[in-house]
Amino acid sequence: MKTICTPEYLARVELLSEEETERLLSRMHGKLPRRLEKGKLSQQQALAIQLELEDEQLQEWREMMQILKKSAKCPPKTKGTTRAAKDSDRQK
Repeated sequence: MKTICTPEYLARVELLSEEETERLLSRMHGKLPRRLEKGKLSQQQALAIQLELEDEQLQEWREMMQILKKSAKCPPKTKGTTRAAKDSDRQK
């Protein structure tokens, strides 16, 4: 769990609207909301950490999707002849 938030994310938190802040708070899970409740973190710090975590998760998701798209573009390797080729040979 990160306890130090970067200045970049603190600046982004200041630009959030009230509605965006509420949505971000509602997506918090794990130790982060508990630390906020106990006063170990300020709301600004907790929001900055949550933004950073979500950005990291988004980046990981994008990388995984690229891998999946690349693997889907590659034609599957077949051994021998295909069923369609066998059926056309039988018709001759």
